[in-house]
Amino acid sequence: MSTTFSIGDLAREFDLTTRAIRFYEDLGLLQPERTGPLGRNRVYSVRDRTRLKLTLRAKRLGLSLTEAKDIIETYDSPRDTGMQLSKFLTVLDVHRARIEEQMADLQANLDEIKVHQREARALLAKAQAPAPKTKKAPAAVTTDAL
Repeated sequence: MSTTFSIGDLAREFDLTTRAIRFYEDLGLLQPERTGPLGRNRVYSVRDRTRLKLTLRAKRLGLSLTEAKDIIETYDSPRDTGMQLSKFLTVLDVHRARIEEQMADLQANLDEIKVHQREARALLAKAQAPAPKTKKAPAAVTTDAL
């Protein structure tokens, strides 16, 4: 594997569009070296590739790009690893609480749907049930007919 990558290399490897990669660059998540006339060619380093991989992992976890950037930048700085891990855990705790709340809301909605389905099925069964047969009274005999 080479130590540098083109935008096309990263797009193929991570199944992304080049537009998405440029978007991550605009957000400051990637910082490729610019080469060629007017700096039009992007050359991505192993660091950029790693940052892209971490960004996509954070997205899969449901983190925002801002949260991803904060976490990634924490690891870029030569700080105490304990502090970095604490920040990461804090972000994950907040995100987990948000997802658990969403799951509870979804479960409540699902339970309500089930109640409505049972009620609708009962009403449908009642509407489709054959009407009870009533006995017809025999026709009255009149003296006029005799």
